[in-house]
Amino acid sequence: MQDPSQNPNPAPELEQRPTPGETAPTAESAAPDVMQSLEETLRQAELKAAEHHDAWLRAKAETENVRRRAQDDIAKASKFAAEKFASAMLPVKDSLEAALAVENQTLDKLREGVELTLKQLVAAFEGASLAEENPLGQKFDPNKHQAISTVASDAEPNTVVTVLQKGYLLNERVIRPALVMVAKSKDQ
Repeated sequence: MQDPSQNPNPAPELEQRPTPGETAPTAESAAPDVMQSLEETLRQAELKAAEHHDAWLRAKAETENVRRRAQDDIAKASKFAAEKFASAMLPVKDSLEAALAVENQTLDKLREGVELTLKQLVAAFEGASLAEENPLGQKFDPNKHQAISTVASDAEPNTVVTVLQKGYLLNERVIRPALVMVAKSKDQ
């Protein structure tokens, strides 16, 4: 038995006939309407494509501008990173120069000026998040301290007994480890 969907001679489609008073559309009269409709659709599509292309170009340009501005900001940040610290150091330099400019200073006045200058320097360090590491009496920490030697001491082994040079941390990162001498056990 043959499948009706595979019929090589399907039934012809019914022709729509105009109602009385109506004229049947001819192929010649329908073609210009279809062509105008297709041309209008194509024109609209071309306008949308041009609009999207323009938007894409603008977005691409904006992205390039943002990238360039970010690179400029990074370059400026690295170039002027020490500006705040340098500004804080200028009064320290001024104070030292003023102390050297005074003739016939007394030792007490010189000491007083140096103490005030040291306070300015400490304030500049604090403003730059530069912290002093003075580990006297603390456990030796190889991440923050550099042991020069071990010495016999009554202190607990691995305790810092002498600080030869203070260390410094910048935002908790070691810039310079403290140079220390560490206690060794008495039986060594």
